Amino acid sequence: MLIGVPREIKVHEHRVGLTPSSVREMVAHGHQVIVERDAGRGIGAADSAYEKAGAKIIAGAAEVFARAEMIVKVKEPQSAERRMLRAGQILFTYLHLAPDPEQCDDLIKSGAVCIAYETVTQAGGGLPLLAPMSEVAGRMSVQAGAKCLEKEAGGMGILLGGVAGVPPAKIVILGAGVVGSNAAQIAVGSGARVVVIDRNLDALRRMDRLLGARVMTVFSNRDNVESNVLSADLVIGGVLIPGAAAPKLITRGMVSQMKPGSVIVDVAIDQGGCCETARPTTHADPTYVVDNVVHYCVANMPGAVPRTSTYALNNATLLFALKLADRGWKDALRSDPHLKNGLNVCAGKVTCREVADALGYPYVEPDRAMSA
Repeated sequence: MLIGVPREIKVHEHRVGLTPSSVREMVAHGHQVIVERDAGRGIGAADSAYEKAGAKIIAGAAEVFARAEMIVKVKEPQSAERRMLRAGQILFTYLHLAPDPEQCDDLIKSGAVCIAYETVTQAGGGLPLLAPMSEVAGRMSVQAGAKCLEKEAGGMGILLGGVAGVPPAKIVILGAGVVGSNAAQIAVGSGARVVVIDRNLDALRRMDRLLGARVMTVFSNRDNVESNVLSADLVIGGVLIPGAAAPKLITRGMVSQMKPGSVIVDVAIDQGGCCETARPTTHADPTYVVDNVVHYCVANMPGAVPRTSTYALNNATLLFALKLADRGWKDALRSDPHLKNGLNVCAGKVTCREVADALGYPYVEPDRAMSA
């Protein structure tokens, strides 16, 4: 198969779909790989490294999209990229379609086979291709929140861990999944008071076993969410419903009652955010203020540490990409129900129920769309 790796064009996105090591694996399996010039610059991978691995360097994205049978990316295709997709072409990347009707409409019109990292599953539960970036984003959320709490960033001017004789900040983490557990580890290490809220008791028990008395676990209901959010200095939103829009746990009214200078870091913004006042921001302009509360809602947080993020992501995606290339997308999906769960749009049909429900499209079973 001919695999194409374009340079990412989303604002301040420096990750890349395949590392040189991953390209070498693809080539060893008998596939051809074309990489857009400077695609790996953000992770310190020169074109020469890709050429040494067996790739051919291509001058522009248009040729990559025109020639490749499968496009491997990191972030959702931007408008200019979506116009270059064609019927039957495989797109393997993060999509996050539920809060993005324009992208979904374009992918439907393209006729492409669109497989989303974030809805690929694994035996025993979990999202193996989302987990690495959730780990990164969860850990980054605490350092981003700490920066936003500084006075010059609009925050109240509080140090997470406090000092002797001065109490530490209170960090409230919504969600005890991959984002929440990684955020909690860093938050505890900062010396802050940490509260983790979730409605999954098993997840709370895992958190309790992991961090013990250093974190307070709280069952998620309206009273507990509201009382803890209103008393927090930093709130980290890490809730997730696979493929669907994130639930709005922090209401507009709650934001208006939060402490002046407090901070919300909404890691769930990729799926629409778990705060009613959240809207996507970029690394170029990461924050805004509503009712004296600083909002950090960068939709590609791991893009700020592209080297770590790209290698972590490739560790998870490579085997799936090889399966798609080795067996062809239909055989690969039919042989692996977990990879098939990643199929979001196929030949003009929406094949992810959560996306269809969120955006009002008819849902088509993946097997039916694949057979059309």
